Amino acid sequence: MTETLDGAGAANIPAAPLPTRAAVLAWSLWDWGSAAFNAVVTTFVFSVYLTGESFGDKDVTAAQLGWALAIAGFLIAVLAPVTGARSDSSGRRKYWLGVNTFIVVALTAGMFFVQPSPEYLLLGLVLLAAGNVFFELAGVSYNAMLAQVSTPRTIGKVSGFGWGMGYLGGIVLLLIVYFGFISPEVGLFGVTSENGLAVRVTMLISAAWFGLFALPLLVRVPEYRAPDAAARAKVGFFRSYVELGHDVARLWRTSRQTVYFLVASAIFRDGLAGVFTFGGVLAASAFGFSAGEVIIFAIAANVVAGIATISVGALDDRLGAKPVIVTALIGLIVSGSLVFLLHDGGQIVFWTAGLALCLFVGPAQSASRTFLARIIPVGREGEVFGLYATTGRAASFLAPTAFALMVTIFGETYWGILGIVLVLVVGLLLLLPVKAKQNQMA
Repeated sequence: MTETLDGAGAANIPAAPLPTRAAVLAWSLWDWGSAAFNAVVTTFVFSVYLTGESFGDKDVTAAQLGWALAIAGFLIAVLAPVTGARSDSSGRRKYWLGVNTFIVVALTAGMFFVQPSPEYLLLGLVLLAAGNVFFELAGVSYNAMLAQVSTPRTIGKVSGFGWGMGYLGGIVLLLIVYFGFISPEVGLFGVTSENGLAVRVTMLISAAWFGLFALPLLVRVPEYRAPDAAARAKVGFFRSYVELGHDVARLWRTSRQTVYFLVASAIFRDGLAGVFTFGGVLAASAFGFSAGEVIIFAIAANVVAGIATISVGALDDRLGAKPVIVTALIGLIVSGSLVFLLHDGGQIVFWTAGLALCLFVGPAQSASRTFLARIIPVGREGEVFGLYATTGRAASFLAPTAFALMVTIFGETYWGILGIVLVLVVGLLLLLPVKAKQNQMA
């Protein structure tokens, strides 16, 4: 059976029963809720808080943040494919999504105890790194469920809608925490900025937000059940690595272009993650944004990214994923280079070129997911998206390491931008030779 990655008729998603709009909405609300971790924790509030002057020299703490996330990326690389494959064989994909999601919720709530003092920096970095690990493991199951809530003709649109909902959810939550806690001298419930309380309470709000909006998916989307033809024998945890090795070897023999795509996407998706992970840090450390200004920028960034991602989803179904990804990567490289080259221009540079970066991040992320989803055989979604995580965000030591090395070598935070741009360039060069049309994976 031949499937293409460019046409609307290309996919391997069961035709019956057809997904309902309620299921699509429930699935996408997890992305809406996940903005609490992506936008508030990792990008614009907690990571900025950890790299503030209260925890030590800004450039030093920025580098330490990069190393912490690099370690998290290594752990994801080791765990993601095996846990994904085991969720396929056990038929408990939604169960593990729920478990990993609420571990992230608990870790986010734990960030309340990170007070603004150097002795609390390690605790903050550990909580943030662990949150990234479990968030990515939850994401493996979430991505695998794309096949359950879309059809061959709507997979790009549904994927883009999910990503877009994540950005829009970020807007709403950032508005709540900015006007409710961070901007006012005395916020809701009498919260002030003294002892970092405004940020720490924001972590509690973020934990509750993610937990609440994860519930519709867990209630409305049915648990995955592997078809008999795709059923696999259950094996022990360590034996799963042996089976994984066999699967990767078979993939190399039967679908080598898919392997090339996984490698290319490993690089460029890590660069995409770096744009948002270090965006707030760069705004504060290199361009002099205050904590409140970072959040205002974050709101604008999420508006731009959300609209772009939802809009481009339809083009994905019509034109195919690869043209969308290539165009987005070129846009990111140009915009990121402008941020680096014109950094002396001050905040106006970050507002213009930084928002241009956000215009391209979401479409590249969404199209990358659909590029792969169209050729995954029924019953192997968790396994393959586990490999996707391993070779992508799982290789997330690349952008944090490039960022940290540039900052460490040159001693200025803005040099970290160049590290992220270089990762994107390498990813684009590796993607260009990959064929846009492929046979379905064996």
